[in-house]
Amino acid sequence: MSTAMPAIEHDIKDVSLAPQGKKRIDWAEREMPVLRLIRERFGSEQPLKGVRLIACAHITTETANLARTLQAGGAESLLIASNPLSTQDDVAASLVVDCGIPVFAMKGETTDTYRRHVQTALEFAPDIIIDDGSDVVATLIKEKPELAKKIVGTTEETTTGIVRLKAMETAGVLTFPSIAVNNAQTKHFFDNRYGTGQSTLDGIIRATNILLAGRNLVVVGYGWCGKGVAMRARGMGANVVVTEVDPIKAVEAVMDGFRVMPISAAASIGDIFVTVTGNRHVIDREHFAKMKDGAIVCNSGHFDLELNLVALRELSGEPTHVRPFVEEYKLKNGNRVMVLGEGRLINLAAAEGHPASVMDMSFANQALSVEYLVKKKGELKPGVHLLPAEVDQEIASLKLRALGLSIDTLTSEQLEYMGSWETGT
Repeated sequence: MSTAMPAIEHDIKDVSLAPQGKKRIDWAEREMPVLRLIRERFGSEQPLKGVRLIACAHITTETANLARTLQAGGAESLLIASNPLSTQDDVAASLVVDCGIPVFAMKGETTDTYRRHVQTALEFAPDIIIDDGSDVVATLIKEKPELAKKIVGTTEETTTGIVRLKAMETAGVLTFPSIAVNNAQTKHFFDNRYGTGQSTLDGIIRATNILLAGRNLVVVGYGWCGKGVAMRARGMGANVVVTEVDPIKAVEAVMDGFRVMPISAAASIGDIFVTVTGNRHVIDREHFAKMKDGAIVCNSGHFDLELNLVALRELSGEPTHVRPFVEEYKLKNGNRVMVLGEGRLINLAAAEGHPASVMDMSFANQALSVEYLVKKKGELKPGVHLLPAEVDQEIASLKLRALGLSIDTLTSEQLEYMGSWETGT
């Protein structure tokens, strides 16, 4: 058993958990054939040799397989957690012990510990940053701007992070290229919709053991994550209500068969609330005050600030811990509001995050984005970039190949027709 204290630097909960973590990482790897194919190529080509890389990510079994792929490509990596409650401690231990990768993450770490780990990561003097929410990039720009000259590029796979990056670009402070991994079709169409949809309900059920059928479940935000949550909740018998600020998305939700109303109206009828907006205080003081007794509130967006928990405490006082990942806030009117996972990502706080088969494509995007940045070093302008469409297509083709499926190809006649304008009716 590989439980000896490793020589590399780390800050994890328990090194003796490594054997359990290794088994779970290997189990997830079975469901990640695309990443496995990339790892095999990386192992022979070594496209990342000499690259220093930090990843601020959810330290899960799937992330571990991304880390192993980057390592196979020659990268020297360091990992930190992107969320205080998303780290799987056995996985962190295995990465340190079995892979020799420095990891600074533990489930339940404090905000101060998290910030210290961000500083540790930046002291690693990376060439490339894989970010999840853009905290590392924002900290670098604000506190260590001298490191920016060394940055080849960054990748970002969350909606929240890309919003922040675009704000940095607008402000003129983003002085290096960043790949918007979240905007790749093989990422958000699958990860955000199917991954978030399933794993969010998994987290809610694990935390509460409630029946969803017959409940009014309010989905706040109808982006790809919201679509996934709404679709899966309806499949389990919930009466789904959608709230939105975008009229186009609101019409789409109506056409998809969901009730649409403002959050101020939904607050009094909802049994379960799920926020997936990437914005702040989308459930605010006045909404908590309207909730019925026993209402359950959770977040599946990146940061916990989607819920105004400060205002909720002012309405109720300190909460009571009633079961793992469930805190009860008793309002002055006598009604109780249950907040799951401290308002953090419920699918990672109370469950295991997205299924590995979904993260297979997301992390294929990450791996190939890192390779793309290395290949294009010095060529890409500062700012937010999309991953080239051909790389997106390559990932989808690898997924089909791994599934043993094939599709049609255009004939020469069809290609000629699509490229001409003279042939008509």
